[in-house]
Amino acid sequence: MTPVKRFHFIFGLRPQTEPFHLVHYLCLASCLAVNQPDELIVHLRNEPHGPLWDRIKGRVTLRSIDEASTKGFTQSLYAAHEEGQFIAQNGHSYAHEADFIRLAILAREGGVYTDMDTLFVEPYPDMLYAEPCVLGEEDAVLANNRVLRPSLCNAVIFAQPASAFIEQWAKTAATVFDGTWSKHSCQLAATLWQQLPGELRVAPHQWFYHFGFSVNGIRALFEESAPVPEQLMSIHLWAHLWWSKERTDFTQFHAGLLDENYVRRSDSTYATLARPFL
Repeated sequence: MTPVKRFHFIFGLRPQTEPFHLVHYLCLASCLAVNQPDELIVHLRNEPHGPLWDRIKGRVTLRSIDEASTKGFTQSLYAAHEEGQFIAQNGHSYAHEADFIRLAILAREGGVYTDMDTLFVEPYPDMLYAEPCVLGEEDAVLANNRVLRPSLCNAVIFAQPASAFIEQWAKTAATVFDGTWSKHSCQLAATLWQQLPGELRVAPHQWFYHFGFSVNGIRALFEESAPVPEQLMSIHLWAHLWWSKERTDFTQFHAGLLDENYVRRSDSTYATLARPFL
C-alpha cells in the first residue's frame, strides 16, 4: 500500500516583520520536489509576506494554529534561571512553543513534522511513513556530570495518529518543561526511548543530522564544501545558532548573507545542495 505523505510545518508564531526568507522558501520547495507529498501543511499564527511567500503559498495548505495545542508551554519559567533568561531575551521562546504544537498535531493526525530550517536532499523511504514513530539521533550532549548522553532531535518526526510514543511525550513534556532548552524535547525523547523501545524507531544521525550543532558542523554547511554521505536524506540547519548577525560564537555567517546570489555562486555544502530548488 502506498503511504500517505502528509508533511507539517510550523511558522509565524511571532509577528512577521521581515519578508519570507530564502531559507524557508527552499525548505518548502525542496520538500515538494524531493518528497512529493500528498499534502504539505503550514500551520500559522501570523502569515508571512514577500515575493518568495507569494511564489510558494499556492502550493501548500495553510492552517491556523489551534491555540489549545500550546498547553504546557509556560513562559514564566524562563525567569527562574540564567539559561531561560537567555532564551527569552534572545527571542527563542517560539521554538519551545513549537515543541508543544508539533506533538499535538502529530498525536491528532499523524504525518511527518519537520522544522522550517530543513533542506530535503533525497526522498524519505516509504518504510518510514509506516512506522509508529521515527526520530533521528543527533550528536550526544554533555550531562551535568560531564558524561555524554544520547539525544533524539525533534526537528524531523514521523508518527502515526495516536502514536503511543508521541502521546506519552506530549503528556510528560507538559510536566518536565522548565524553561531550559531541551529537557522537555530531545532529552525527554531519549529517556522515553528507553521506557518505550517498541514504540520508536531511531534513525542514524547520517539520515537527518549528519552536520551537527557545532562550530565544525555549521562551518561545513555554509563555509566549506564538505563530503555528503550517501545515507543523507535531509539537513537540519540549526538556524538559531547563526541566524542573527550579532551571534558570532558559532560562525560569522548569518541570515543576511544567505541570499539568491550566495546559493547560486557559493561552493558551500548548503548552496550546492539547495541550488536546484531556486
